[in-house]
Amino acid sequence: MATRRIEFQIRELDNSLERLSKRDNAIFRRILELYSTRDMLHANVLASELSELRKVEKMLVQAKLALEGIVLRLRTVSELGDIITVLAPAAGVIKNIQSGMVGVFPSANKELENIGTLLTEFVSSANQTTGLPVNVETANEEAEKILNEAASIAEQRIKEKLPEVITEAEAKKKLN
Repeated sequence: MATRRIEFQIRELDNSLERLSKRDNAIFRRILELYSTRDMLHANVLASELSELRKVEKMLVQAKLALEGIVLRLRTVSELGDIITVLAPAAGVIKNIQSGMVGVFPSANKELENIGTLLTEFVSSANQTTGLPVNVETANEEAEKILNEAASIAEQRIKEKLPEVITEAEAKKKLN
């Protein structure tokens, strides 16, 4: 059930990323037009907007990659002991993603909260049933590794996908 809910959120993130990508391309084309007409004031305003849009895109890509990592881990679990060691960091990652997305992607907030609660309850009940201790420090370290890996991959993907916005100083140098 958690895997299906996470996969749904991944699809929602994909849809949002597609919309943002189209908007990114439109703004970038408009910036190019403004540079060609030497309307630097409007180009700078749009460049600032594009910069903020790309920050949101990067955050959503990071969240998507972290969720994909969790789905992979959930699917590869083979024993109950493995479940506990996989789900504990996954719940931490969900909480970190949720706090970062609350202002940007509010519709996902409640669902991520439900998923986090579901995973936390499962870890707690499995821990009580099996008596296996959950090492919270290890879980937090694992969650941090997942988020760091997602952040680096997201940054690389965005750099490959999107052209760089040049600064006003660089534009003036090219125009001279």
